Order: sequence, then C-alpha cells, then structure tokens
Amino acid sequence: MAHSSKAMVLEETKKLAHRIIHVPKGGFLFREQEDAAEFYIVKSGLIQISKLTENGKELTLRCLSAEACCGELTLFAIEPKYLFNAKALEDSEIYAVKIERIETMILSSNPEFVREFMVMINEHMRKQHTKFRDLVLNGKKGALYSTLIRMANSYGVEVEDGILIDLKLKNQELANYCGTSRERVNRMLNELAQEGILSLPSRQIIIHDLDRLKLLNHCEDCPVSVCVID
Repeated sequence: MAHSSKAMVLEETKKLAHRIIHVPKGGFLFREQEDAAEFYIVKSGLIQISKLTENGKELTLRCLSAEACCGELTLFAIEPKYLFNAKALEDSEIYAVKIERIETMILSSNPEFVREFMVMINEHMRKQHTKFRDLVLNGKKGALYSTLIRMANSYGVEVEDGILIDLKLKNQELANYCGTSRERVNRMLNELAQEGILSLPSRQIIIHDLDRLKLLNHCEDCPVSVCVID
C-alpha cells in the first residue's frame, strides 16, 4: 500500500477520535478479554502487544510506535473483546476512536476510505501470518532470527560496520518475542556473535550480516512493509 494512502486512512481515522489517552510507562491501554469499545492509533510512545500462553509465559507479537494502530480485530465482532494485552513501554499518548464510529465510516459511501482501510488491515494480517509462520516452522531460532530481521527493518540505523537496532530492549523482552527463555536467547545471540553475524556492544545489537541472517531463517523475500515488528 502506498504510504500516502495509509496516511490518508490514519488522518481520516484520527478525525473520528473522541479522546487522547495518556498511558504511563508500564501501564496498560487494554488487557485481553476486556470488552472492546475503542480502536487506537499511537500518537507518541511505544506500545507492546502481547498474549499470555497457557503456562503463563508472555509472547510479544508487536511493538507499536507513532502512527501504528491496534484494536482492529474488534471491528464488526459479534461480542467485541480485546484478544491481546497492550502495555506501554514508554510514556505514550493514544488516539481513541469509538468502534461504532469507524464501522459507520466503513459502511458509509466513502469507497476510497473503505478500500484503503481494508488494505491496511490486510497488510496487518500478512505481518501476523509471517510472524507465526516463522515461530511454528522454524522453531525458537527462527523466531529470534525473524525478530532481529524485523527490528532491523523497523528500527535499524546504518552504522559503519552494520545495522544498529536503535531500540532499548532487554534480553527478557527479546525472549518474549520468541516464546522462549532469556537464557536461551542469550545463548543464541552469543552463537550469532561467534559467527560474526552480529555483535553486542554495551547491551546493544549491531547486525553485521543481515543477508546471512535471512538465509538462516529461510526468508521468502517478503516486502519490507510486511517484514516489520509493528
């Protein structure tokens, strides 16, 4: 989807917002199984979307920065409930739009908005499909490699010897993206460092050989717009 089209959808949706919510670091925008009444667009900050597994482990699915949206899976639901948890990793401000206002817009006579909104939702679903594919088909290593590639695409900054992932992230938080333990992530990161694929200076991650990481993950050359962390 062209950037201008997505921007148009987001701007039109923001106009429907009935309030802006401040969520302090560590606070929740919503929790899974709560009744859903609003759709959200991040104005500023960082929001983590996650789900608790049956054994109580946290699985992180997305990390949303400015202009990213969440709560879209509640639209047109018979009994709308939030399926995931949304937690602020930084102090955040969020546009909140009542679900019925978006549903009315979608059902209105604005075909351009409807089409681009559906394209945006389709793109989101493709992102989630590829994340689950990597986790299920390629195991814990695939989940880590996939997460590193997506973070490089989303938060990567080119430096002299590679791509710096410009995101403050503890190894436990990284492990949550992979559905595994911090200790196992530490071992896998050290293995990649020993192979020269990345380095870990001062608790940062610099990827030196992104192509090698993609090869190890059996990447299918998805568009960069799909291979992101949000």
